[in-house]
Amino acid sequence: MNGNLARLAAAVLQPGFVGTVPPAWIRRWLGDGLGSVVLFSRNVVDPAQVAALTAALRAEQPDVIVAIDEEAGDVTRIESGRGSSRPGNLALGAVDDPALTEEVARDLGAELAAAGITLNYAPDADVNSNPDNPVIGVRSFGAEPALVARHTTAWVRGLQSTGVAACAKHFPGHGDTRVDSHHDLPRISADRDRLHAVELAPFRAAVAAGVQAVMTGHLLVPALDPQLPATLSERILGRLLREEMGFNGVVVTDAVEMRAVAGRYGFAGAAVRALAAGADAICVGGEHADEETARHLRDAIVAAVLAGQLPEERLTEAAKRVGQLAAWTATARTARGDAAGAPAGGGSAIGLVAARRAIRVTVTGDGAPELPLAAPPHVVEFEPPHNLAIGTATPWGVAAPLAELVPGTTGVRWTEATVPADPATGAAGRPLVLVVRDLHRHGWMRAAVDRALAERPDAVVVELGVPALVLGAVHVATHGATRAAGRAAAELLGGVALSPGW
Repeated sequence: MNGNLARLAAAVLQPGFVGTVPPAWIRRWLGDGLGSVVLFSRNVVDPAQVAALTAALRAEQPDVIVAIDEEAGDVTRIESGRGSSRPGNLALGAVDDPALTEEVARDLGAELAAAGITLNYAPDADVNSNPDNPVIGVRSFGAEPALVARHTTAWVRGLQSTGVAACAKHFPGHGDTRVDSHHDLPRISADRDRLHAVELAPFRAAVAAGVQAVMTGHLLVPALDPQLPATLSERILGRLLREEMGFNGVVVTDAVEMRAVAGRYGFAGAAVRALAAGADAICVGGEHADEETARHLRDAIVAAVLAGQLPEERLTEAAKRVGQLAAWTATARTARGDAAGAPAGGGSAIGLVAARRAIRVTVTGDGAPELPLAAPPHVVEFEPPHNLAIGTATPWGVAAPLAELVPGTTGVRWTEATVPADPATGAAGRPLVLVVRDLHRHGWMRAAVDRALAERPDAVVVELGVPALVLGAVHVATHGATRAAGRAAAELLGGVALSPGW
C-alpha cells in the first residue's frame, strides 16, 4: 500500500474504540498518522480516568484530536453514568439569557479541557421547528431561528474560550424532520428561501462566531441537492458551506455507520463520497469500534484515490485541515494552562442554577394543588422508546431525586408494554406526580395520563421533554431530562433546595 496515502487516509479518520485505556491498535495507529479519536460513554469512568486516557493518547501523538459528543443535556458522555449536571439546550433557550448559555458552555469546556478533550461535537444548532421530531427535540435551543442563532453563538464562544473546539451540528439542519437519521434518510422539503431564513441561520451565526468545526447531517435536501444527502453532497458542503457561507474550518461527518448513509452506500462508500464532497474528517465507531472497521475505511480511501474516484489533492486538503485544527487545540491548551474543571463525581453549580431558571409552571382550573407538595408523593414515570442519540445507561427522572429530598416518596416507571389500566395505582391518599417525556409524541402515554387524571385531577404533570402538550391542573416543564432538570423539579415539588456543591 502507498505509505503516504495511508497516512493521509488515517489522518482524516475519527474512530472510536472500546475500553477505558487506549487499546494497542489505537496506539499503533497514532504512530502511523491517525489524526483523531472520539470518546463515547463506554470510555468514561470519571474525570481522572479520562485525563489519564487522553494523556496516554498524547504520549503516542502529542497533537491528536480527542473528540467527544457532549451536549451537556440529555445527550451526555462525560456524565453518562449519573446524567448531566447541566440543563441542555432547550432549557437554555427557554431562559433565553445568552450570557447564561455562554457561562454554562464555558463551565463545560473547563471540565472537558481538564480531562484532555479538545473537540466537542456540540452545540446542536438545529431549529426544532417540527415538534414531532423524533431525534432532536430538547437537544435544540428552540423553534425560532433567531433564538437558536444567538444561543449557538453564545455556546460556541463559551466553549471555545476554554480551548475546546466547538462543532455546530447537524448541517444544514435536522430540525424539521419526522425521521431519525440513525434509522433512515430524512427529507427536508423546504425551499431555498425557507432554508436560508430558518435552518441555515444558526450555522451562519456559528461561522461568524469562529466555530472550529461543523458536523454534517445525513439529510436529503432537494432544494439544495435533489440526489445526494448533505454529507455526500459537494453542492451543500463545497458550494454552500465553504463558498457561500465562508466556513474554513473542519467539516466532520455524523457517524458513517448510521443507516441514512451506510444503508445506501456502505461504510466505505459513504466515507469516500463524503471526502470527495468536501468533508475533512470521518466519524465512525459508535457501533463499530474496532481496528477492522478503521482499516476497511483507510484502505477504501486509498483505493479510491488510486482509482481516480477521490482526488489526492482533496484528501491532502482534508488532512491539512485536520492538522490545522490539531494545531489550534494544541495552542489553546498551552495558552490555557492546567486550569481545573468540575471535581470528580461533583455537579455543575451553574448548571443547577440554569436548570432552576428553566422551569416553567402552568396552573389551570380550580382545585390545583399548591407547590411544594404537602406530603411525600407517589411518582409515576412514563418511559418512551429509546432515542439512539441518548446513552442507554444515562439515568433520568424525578422520583429518585425527590426521594432523596423528601423521605417517604415512592415511585414506579411504566413503558408502553407494562403500563397498567390504572397508572395511578398506589397513590391513594397521597399527592400524585406524573412524569412524561414528549407527551405529545406518544399516544399510549397520552392515554395513560388521561386515565390517571380522570381518577386524580389533582395530579401534577412534570414534562421532561418538549412541552408541546400541557395537561393537568399543575404542569411543570423542565425542558429536558438531565440530572440537573430532575433535581430542579424535585426541589420545586419538595420545597427543599440543594446546596451549591451538589
